[in-house]
Amino acid sequence: MEPIIIALIGAGSRSFGPETVRDVLLSEVLAQCRINLRLMDIAADKLSDIGEIERSFYWAQDYHIPRKYGFRQVFAENGGPGSLFHALRAMKGMVHIARTMERVCPDAILLNYTNPMHKVCDAITTLSKTRCVGLCHGVWMGMEQVSYILDKPVDEIEMEACGINHFTWFQTIRDRRTGEDLYPRLREAEREGDWLADWHEIGLARILLRRFGLYPSPASSHFGEYIGWAHEFCANELDWFYDPADGHPWQTGKVPEYISVQDAYGTERPFKRQEQKHQSVEEQALEPSGELAIPIMESIACGKQRRLDAINIPNRGWIPNLPDQMVVEVPATSDVAGLHPKRMQPLPEPIAAIIRLQGSINKLLVEAFAEESKSKLLQAVLLEPTVTSYRGAVEMVDEMLALQRNILPPIH
Repeated sequence: MEPIIIALIGAGSRSFGPETVRDVLLSEVLAQCRINLRLMDIAADKLSDIGEIERSFYWAQDYHIPRKYGFRQVFAENGGPGSLFHALRAMKGMVHIARTMERVCPDAILLNYTNPMHKVCDAITTLSKTRCVGLCHGVWMGMEQVSYILDKPVDEIEMEACGINHFTWFQTIRDRRTGEDLYPRLREAEREGDWLADWHEIGLARILLRRFGLYPSPASSHFGEYIGWAHEFCANELDWFYDPADGHPWQTGKVPEYISVQDAYGTERPFKRQEQKHQSVEEQALEPSGELAIPIMESIACGKQRRLDAINIPNRGWIPNLPDQMVVEVPATSDVAGLHPKRMQPLPEPIAAIIRLQGSINKLLVEAFAEESKSKLLQAVLLEPTVTSYRGAVEMVDEMLALQRNILPPIH
């Protein structure tokens, strides 16, 4: 029997690297097959302190520079003008990997964890022939919130969501045993709840449920990135904290500290700084992470049927009222024949309209990357819902291109 080759590219990652290795080794299904696990990275050892500082600086720039020009984006990971530069940096490496796979392993599947998920997957599927599936655990956060509001165990609820990564909407919320539609109970429970309960986590979700009719996932800090007025419902107004009077971190070399109240504990800390210790691999629980890469491997390589709550793939009618080819997130099943996305119902028009705009932004960004075009990049920026000034957009693009010129792909 030929071995199943699993190449983990970016094996030095602090989170997904150890998790993926652990998941492979804990899989009883894969244990029945011959596995050839290859750990790959461009660094021979763990990321150096300088490398970590530089990575922090770039995300801090993604967050602070747009806000300097008055653009009240949230988080700056998958949406907002800052996310476009995050995406360009990721595309530079990921498209290269996908094109290399075309040459050395054309039949392989690229299982992508890299954010911004839909922007990166859009670039890979547009600019290469490599089969790519984007994976994210965000939908489970939304499931936990629905369970919390309903006061019902999550494993007793059947839920299915679709949309784009970090901006999916539950079309199905049912009692797993009886089949009862739980949306009426969810709407009633939401109305009865204390309006300020877990505001930072579900306040925006509750407004979207009331106005648009469906409950979104995964959290305010994530889907708030795609909505121009989301800052009114997000407790975080400053994620990467530093005092500008002391100089900007990319000038001083001092790493800004990430502060989040998303989990309600982000700002609960002693007044005097204490050393933060990271768990070693040996200290972490010896259990599967729950990520979907290994279930997909078990299906395609070993024939085990699996249900997948969310995969990111090009739209081919899976969500009928979204454009074909734009990358969407839908539930699926998998088996030895491959992945089988579920065809969902059309999304309500206001939801579909927000997502279509993101599809256009992503398309322009991929074209900007492929054509090395500053003009296309500026067009994408000007479509972002939080961008409120033409002059500010132009100046922001110029500043970001200058600050990140050593890491961005060529843009002229």
